[in-house]
Amino acid sequence: MNKKKLYKYAGLSVLMLSLAACKPMEVAKHAENKNVPENFGTAVSDSTNTGKLSWKEYFADEKLQSLIETALQNNQELNITLQEVEMSRNEIRARKGEYLPFVGGKAGVGVDKVGRYTNIGAMEKNTEIRPGKEMPEPLFDFGIGAYAHWETDIWGKLHNATRAQVQKYLSTVEGRNFMVTNIISEIANSYYELLALDNELKILEQNIKIQNDAFRVVKILKQNARGNELAVKRFEAQVLKTQSMQFEIRQKITETENKINYLVGRFPQHVERSEDQFDNLVPQTVFAGLPSDLLENRADIKQAEFQLAASKFDVKSAKARFYPSLDITAGVGFNAYNPAYIFDIKSLVFNLVGDLTAPIINRNAIKAGYANANARQIQAAFEYEQKILNAYVEVTNQLSSIKNLQSSYELKSQEVDALTKSIDISNDLFKYARADYMEVLLTQRDALEAKFELVETKVEQLKATVSLYRSLGGGWDQQPVANPNIIKR
Repeated sequence: MNKKKLYKYAGLSVLMLSLAACKPMEVAKHAENKNVPENFGTAVSDSTNTGKLSWKEYFADEKLQSLIETALQNNQELNITLQEVEMSRNEIRARKGEYLPFVGGKAGVGVDKVGRYTNIGAMEKNTEIRPGKEMPEPLFDFGIGAYAHWETDIWGKLHNATRAQVQKYLSTVEGRNFMVTNIISEIANSYYELLALDNELKILEQNIKIQNDAFRVVKILKQNARGNELAVKRFEAQVLKTQSMQFEIRQKITETENKINYLVGRFPQHVERSEDQFDNLVPQTVFAGLPSDLLENRADIKQAEFQLAASKFDVKSAKARFYPSLDITAGVGFNAYNPAYIFDIKSLVFNLVGDLTAPIINRNAIKAGYANANARQIQAAFEYEQKILNAYVEVTNQLSSIKNLQSSYELKSQEVDALTKSIDISNDLFKYARADYMEVLLTQRDALEAKFELVETKVEQLKATVSLYRSLGGGWDQQPVANPNIIKR
């Protein structure tokens, strides 16, 4: 009676200890904040959003379109990312296999010889395997059958791990989309830089012609005793300096072409571009839409959102490790000492086992895994908020940049007009000895610098519109990614 009570109390104690062990540890929580301002700084809110346009609609230049299309097929970094997407999809299949029953087959043969003077040997000596036939020695063992194992996943540990992998797969897809956006932006910016360099080269050629004309004039004046050798040498030096600048620009053109070729995924070659177009290029009007659009349009924000969703499923999966798990193991087959009897009904063997296990003592690894999963979820929430903040700041900066660059461009245009006219005036004054040669040189130099600055300002305008288009989430195929249907059994 005392033993029965002891066993009863011991069983109750073990049960209560098991239940107590199932309680997860307490951890800190943090909910992500999706709130964004109603508008971008002082900009007027407008539902029109240029970021929703496809890149073919936004970039009208056919040669630029051709470069982008080639890059989307050949760019090595993009293709590497595509393989990461494929590996992530394959990982879903691997996770799915963990919570489905595993069934396998096996066949084997063995031989066993035990000592005569052992308990098994003695029993086999006095055992007939069939009426009138002793147990053979040595004893062969032939077997064939099937076996199965299934972790029933009562608490969703494996299912949540699979759901987490689905979200990670979707995150890699959005990472690929974000890379597409950046590649398109880089190619467009480099293309506009190339057009600007071509334009600067033409400006230099025009300026060299003007300087050569002035150089010829100062030599004539010297021959007529109205000038001196110093003026001649200064004009000659100015012409040589401007001519040397051509080679610097040609080197920049080569490097910019090769940058585009690298992005396109091909070896260095001439980059086709529209001729005589830079002067006619007008920066596009970009509509920023509402800040809340960024949550749907920006691929990097959606990537962070899927990572956050994955981390939440990881927390659930880690939490389920505190609870008991039920494993079911089964097997069926035939087993005989002689192949002739292997498919006899008497050779049939089978087993069915159910194991209920729960962690009781030394759960440090489980606690650490749960704490890490929760910390990762909090980290992912902050990363998500950071992506939203970064996107909002980028758009605000680009809107301000476009506005300020437009004002700067208008003033630079007036400066170039004034200095271009001053070149003719200074040359005329110099011919009639009403201005010295230094005034002519300075005027030419200032005009050249102003023209270069005007070109650079225009390039910055074009690049600002491209950057704003990228910041709004433009450039990638904004069709929603289908959620893989892998949860159903």
